[in-house]
Amino acid sequence: MSDERLLNIGKIVNTHGIKGELKIYPQTDFPEVRFQPGSKLLMVPPESGEPIAIEIAAAREQKTMYVVKIKGFDNINQVEKYKGWELKVTESERVPLSEGEYYFRDIIGCEVITEEGETLGTVKDILSPGANDVWVVKMAKGKELLLPVIDDVVLDVDVAGRKIKVHLMEGLL
Repeated sequence: MSDERLLNIGKIVNTHGIKGELKIYPQTDFPEVRFQPGSKLLMVPPESGEPIAIEIAAAREQKTMYVVKIKGFDNINQVEKYKGWELKVTESERVPLSEGEYYFRDIIGCEVITEEGETLGTVKDILSPGANDVWVVKMAKGKELLLPVIDDVVLDVDVAGRKIKVHLMEGLL
């Protein structure tokens, strides 16, 4: 296994029936992609240990869970021991996002600068109160600045350069 970072996509919470199906609590915005037949995932033990590469044979949504059948596991006795394990994918398998959409982990830690080039601080958290996200920026003097993620405020996001250029509307500071 390489040192590539693994991303959580779900947690095995229980077995389902006697034919080796597992109940998965999804922790991804793309469960229909992750749990489709043929998807390759890693099952990772809760403590430590070697991940096991698996392939999804079948899956169906059931309320807030997914019932998943893993290729090669055909009865409850084979899958019982995997309760509590996490399902993960490598970072290189992230689902590409549309223009103007970002993963939280790509935004947190970015330096925020004004359109005039003044450094405001670093994004330390993201809030999702409703209509739009709000980036919490930790400023130099320890104060927090709440930036609404709207086109009038966020002018440019350079994920690779870890910089975000913003326009400070009246009343934000």
